[in-house]
Amino acid sequence: EVQLVESGGGLVQAGGSLRLSCAASGFIFDDYAIAWFRQAPGKAREGVSCISSSDGSTYYVYSVKGRFTISRDNAKNTMYLQMNNLKPEDTAVYYCAADPLNYCYTAQATGDMSSFDYDYWGQGTQVTVSS
Repeated sequence: EVQLVESGGGLVQAGGSLRLSCAASGFIFDDYAIAWFRQAPGKAREGVSCISSSDGSTYYVYSVKGRFTISRDNAKNTMYLQMNNLKPEDTAVYYCAADPLNYCYTAQATGDMSSFDYDYWGQGTQVTVSS
């Protein structure tokens, strides 16, 4: 059974930091590009960052560049999102996702992450940033 389980969300003041984790099981983690998406109330799901399976190349949406860092530990089948200098507009439910076809390269080229490219999803973790 495929599972992606997020943890690390919570309430933090603006300027603070959080580290999200996503533990994967049930598929060959090394072979999948992985990503973080987020969805704020009343808004569409937004691609935040992704990292490819092969060379570890990354993509970040412009609004988080320089503040967020995506990483993966293939030995632990776990992915991370380090979020620094958080802003109230970062408030959302954050989802991890996995894609076997490395569409992260497409995101790097086009600046667009599509949720349709990702096969597996976690249940989401709430991040709330107070002003």
